[in-house]
Amino acid sequence: MPFTIDTKHMKMLMSLLFAALLANCGPALAETPAGRVTGGVAHSAPEWFKSSFLNFQDEVEEARRAGRHIFVFMDLNDCPYCARMLDENFHRGENREYIRKNFDVIAVNVRGAQEVTWIDGATYTEQDLAIKLKVVGTPALVFIDPDGKKVLQLNGYRTPPTLRHALEYVHDKAYRDQSLSAYIEKKQQAPLYTFRGHPRFENVTDFARYHKPLAVIFEDKNCADCAGFHEKVLNHPDVLAELKPFRVVRLDAYAETPIVDISGARTTPRAWAASLGLTYRPGVVLFSEGKEAARVEGRLYHFHFKEMLRFVGGRHYQRYDRFSSYLADRQLDLLRQGVSIDFGE
Repeated sequence: MPFTIDTKHMKMLMSLLFAALLANCGPALAETPAGRVTGGVAHSAPEWFKSSFLNFQDEVEEARRAGRHIFVFMDLNDCPYCARMLDENFHRGENREYIRKNFDVIAVNVRGAQEVTWIDGATYTEQDLAIKLKVVGTPALVFIDPDGKKVLQLNGYRTPPTLRHALEYVHDKAYRDQSLSAYIEKKQQAPLYTFRGHPRFENVTDFARYHKPLAVIFEDKNCADCAGFHEKVLNHPDVLAELKPFRVVRLDAYAETPIVDISGARTTPRAWAASLGLTYRPGVVLFSEGKEAARVEGRLYHFHFKEMLRFVGGRHYQRYDRFSSYLADRQLDLLRQGVSIDFGE
């Protein structure tokens, strides 16, 4: 006689089987614990920063009468680079008194909502001003001369010696007839850095119309941060993984040897670095599809550097108009996946 199960018992059996399945697979189906963010550092501006209504046309007039430059310190809450730079240069350190003596320092939060009247007379929120100034890293340092002109912008952390060069460059008004890199080259006579090799470096002199991801790293003998860049960033496992899609080339930014740049123009590494307007060494310019897609012009720890590489190598710039927008979504996605993020060095 064939074995049969009526509908009522069939439903009961299916319920028992489903309950058993849930019991066996419960941990896999459970919600993944969210990742954690570490390495962020709370910070505060020193009390001697200028209290301002953020009307920079008024600030320029006051600075002119005092014979001073304006130094806009653009920061972000819990930014480890901002905290480090404030601690080393504003709360203490050899640059502290030099800055207090020669500059009116005004803080602007790149995510802030306060109204700002900029030097052009236009009104922005703090966040919109950061977008206008193309701030790609914090702290961003913006220097304004007594005539109300922006004369220098540095995106990202600077070590005290590197910042001192920029401070003296602005205070001496050397911006009138030379670039910051030319000023540093003349001022810094003793070499600070011996070039280091890397297994990913390729010897390339013709970059014309190269369309795949390309990372060009500009270094020079006066680079105070290049050794640390190699030790703590360029050889980090996470960075090496994101470098895989890239052709990686290191150039001496002082070299006069002939090369062909990405546009097909005949030039030299020195002239190419100058035409790119690089203000920092190591300056890393990332190209994709034959054009610049992003650049690193300040000291980045490994997480932000490897995400900049992913932003370009994965062509995420096609979806996001700014790296900061990509990074905000990327961080949320990683945390949802249970991946912890370390903002530290």
